[in-house]
Amino acid sequence: MLVAEDEADIRILITTMISVWGYQAVAFENGQKVWDWLDKLEADNFSGTLPEIVLMDIRMPGKKGNEVANRMRSIAKLDHTPIALMTAFSLSDGERKEMIDQDGVDTIISKPLPDFDQLRQILHSLIEQKKAPTHQNGV
Repeated sequence: MLVAEDEADIRILITTMISVWGYQAVAFENGQKVWDWLDKLEADNFSGTLPEIVLMDIRMPGKKGNEVANRMRSIAKLDHTPIALMTAFSLSDGERKEMIDQDGVDTIISKPLPDFDQLRQILHSLIEQKKAPTHQNGV
C-alpha cells in the first residue's frame, strides 16, 4: 500500500494501521517524492512490489494528490490500482467530480479520517472492486 501524507503524525498513524491489517506500507512525505518514485517506475528502475492500493493527501508540498493520481493513471503498471485521496478541506461537488472523472481517483475520504474499522472497510472495498471482473455490454 502506498501512502503519501505530509503530516508526519497522520502518516505514522496510517502506516501503523496498515501494518496491523497485514499490508506492507510504503510511505512518502509529499507528492513530489511519489512523483520521483513514479519516474523510477517508468524508467524500470524499481524492482519492488507495486502497491495494491494508494492513499494520498490532496494538499501536499510539491505535487498535489490528484496530480499524482492523474499521472498514475497514465502508467500501465498502475492504471488499475485503486486510488483514494484524503482531505481536511471542503471540496465542491465539481472539484470531487473532476478528481474522479479526470484524475482517475476512486474515492475521496474526508479528514478527520474514519475510525480504524471503517477506513479498513473503505480501502478493502476499493481493492475488491478493482479485482472484480468487468463485464462488457451488461454480460
